[in-house]
Amino acid sequence: MTSTTSIGNLLVANRGEIARRVFRTCRELGIATTAVHSDPDADAPHVREADAAVRLPGAAPADTYLRGDSIVRAALAAGADAVHPGYGFLSESAEFAQAVLDAGLVWVGPPPAAIAAMGSKTAAKRLMAAAGVPVLGALAEPTEADLPVLVKAAAGGGGRGMRVVHRLADLPGELAAAGVEAAKAFGSDEVFCERYLPTGRHVEVQLLADAHGTVWAVGDRDCSLQRRHQKVIEEAPAPGLPAEVRAELHAAAVTAARTIGYVGAGTAEFLLDEDGRFYFLEMNTRLQVEHPVTEALTGLDLVALQLAVAEGEELPPLPPASRGHAIEARLYAEDPAKDWRPATGTLHCLELTVPHQEFTGGGGGPEGSGVRLDSGVAAGSEVTPHYDAMLAKVIAWAPTRAAAARRLADALARARIHGPSTNRESLVRALRHPAFLAGHLHTGFLAEHAAELTPPDAGGAGRAALAAALADAAARRTALPSGWRNLPSQPQLKRYRADDGTESEVRYRLTRAGLRAEDHPDVELVSAAPESVVLSEGGVRRRYHVTRYGDRVYVDTPAGGTALTALPRFPDPTVRTEPGALLAPMPGTVLRTTAVAGDTVTAGQPLLVLEAMKMEHRVTAPADGVLVELRATPGQQVEPGTLLAVVKSPQESPQESRQDD
Repeated sequence: MTSTTSIGNLLVANRGEIARRVFRTCRELGIATTAVHSDPDADAPHVREADAAVRLPGAAPADTYLRGDSIVRAALAAGADAVHPGYGFLSESAEFAQAVLDAGLVWVGPPPAAIAAMGSKTAAKRLMAAAGVPVLGALAEPTEADLPVLVKAAAGGGGRGMRVVHRLADLPGELAAAGVEAAKAFGSDEVFCERYLPTGRHVEVQLLADAHGTVWAVGDRDCSLQRRHQKVIEEAPAPGLPAEVRAELHAAAVTAARTIGYVGAGTAEFLLDEDGRFYFLEMNTRLQVEHPVTEALTGLDLVALQLAVAEGEELPPLPPASRGHAIEARLYAEDPAKDWRPATGTLHCLELTVPHQEFTGGGGGPEGSGVRLDSGVAAGSEVTPHYDAMLAKVIAWAPTRAAAARRLADALARARIHGPSTNRESLVRALRHPAFLAGHLHTGFLAEHAAELTPPDAGGAGRAALAAALADAAARRTALPSGWRNLPSQPQLKRYRADDGTESEVRYRLTRAGLRAEDHPDVELVSAAPESVVLSEGGVRRRYHVTRYGDRVYVDTPAGGTALTALPRFPDPTVRTEPGALLAPMPGTVLRTTAVAGDTVTAGQPLLVLEAMKMEHRVTAPADGVLVELRATPGQQVEPGTLLAVVKSPQESPQESRQDD
């Protein structure tokens, strides 16, 4: 069909992975690209890949990617004629969409009126109920019979402004805290309560509609595996749905789109209870993070279709059929050993060692490798506290669900990820878990199986430390191997600490007879080079790839990777941490304090709240005691290790505490 508009230069009002994803399609279509960037993102991959880039002065999202006026000016200055919002930030702002249109630019998204209709979850539910779509209604005044309830932000998602409340006494405080968080994230402090279904399933339908009356339901996805209400693993199609339920879901999603005159790509999200009944949750009036699994099944390029619809093209009557199964895993920079707190630092390497494609493919066609990587970072990128902690999405397609899970788990396990701690190991274990493979999915899955997904180390760190020590010896040796002597000598000693806090002390000798490792007497050294060590144990050889950046050492095997910190042989006895000291676990901003010096506190009691990577993080008392010091103040910027507070046991007086300083 002939387009009524032709896009020549597209500005993406976003950053990271989604900006790169849109730019990839633009390059294929011959459309020029313009990026915007904050100061921390000045050298980010999405900036380097664009044809032009415009600076948004500042670092915080409120000063940069959430400034619609600045972004419109950037588009006009760069000569762009269209704006794609990506997801997050201003992607669901009706005001921003209208500002783009008022500036004479093409808006690659739904009409502002459609965005506004779905902008408030409470108003959207009322509208959908009137249209005959089943909804899980908001609770005006929750009672004991309604517990537990879920507090949600009316104007946004992604886990911000969400709280599960089990006691009515806690509800007022959680409503207030959720409102504050929602206002900072979405510009609205409106929150509401709905019934919480701890074993419900989160299922959504991909929609695509044109301006000529055609609405596609492009299959469905299950997004039930979540942590803190943020999606972690998504797949398509949603497994185990009866055919009649799937058909009703798709019909309800199409009704939702037609009710508001929707145009473009969007997603209708539903919650399924244990009896298979579904309820409308919300409609995301934008492209979803998990859209690649739908692309892998159908062969569609959803971004290209967004652009075609924005240019006025008409969709065919029906979408293409789906085939096979696709699963996506979100790789986050977070520390499992510290309650999954977001992690920051330099990303030295992010590399899939299996055949894969970037931002495209992954499907079952002859050109597809079956594995796809969508990432907003590259080697050398700084993971900062200013933005979301997601590093990448890894997507696998296969003819069956079991084969897709196996392919994805293997790709993640073999990946080389050198930098901040990640959830890689948890993802691999979840994809291989019997309950996941059996399709027993619900939003509490990760919490229910937490002990199995993050088990204690079973000796892997010790062998990785031995390989690291031998690689270090190989790098240092000259004519003879390090530690080799004609006469008996003291063993070589090296110490390492894994990210979960496990410390390994490696004592070994390299003699004429071979390796003598005191902690691993049955391990034989086959070969050692600075970047590769081969060890044999019980007749089985294994290769360890070793990479070092300063005192950080990464040991990779086909079964997974281990990150280590090389420690001094003899710890400095003068270095210690004040007992009861609470240190900042990450860089961030102190939002508020909830106690004052001199208070008697109990273990687990919140003392202050930090904001980092778009989320709030509570710092709690480590034990019962007295809060003798509170150094944190609202608005204070802190770095990891900053002393925030000190809690002493009730038996210790403030005078004794000061004498210990």
